[in-house]
Amino acid sequence: MNYIKNIAHEEVLDLAAQISAASGQIVSKTLAQNKHVSITLFAFSKGEEISTHESGGDAMVLVLEGEGQFTVDGKVHFCKAGESIVMPAGKPHAVFAKEDFKMLLTVVFAA
Repeated sequence: MNYIKNIAHEEVLDLAAQISAASGQIVSKTLAQNKHVSITLFAFSKGEEISTHESGGDAMVLVLEGEGQFTVDGKVHFCKAGESIVMPAGKPHAVFAKEDFKMLLTVVFAA
């Protein structure tokens, strides 16, 4: 049984190459989803956003390509490729694509 899906196993991969942005869209690919963790690749087209919301788990972003704008509890942060930010459970947060960018989102929920 594979717990991580939609991605090749036992081979070296460029994560950013596993997903492509589409003009005017946010594209996502779920790699794992259960009651403890959610792992999703995202590709944002410039100008797209995920509006303010809260999560039941701690959400950690790793930007893979480009730069994204992350608003966490009212404070704006910019993360570029190779950088991460944690958006704590229960705190309002939003994501905005100031340019095309790709990210890996990992959300860890309470046991």
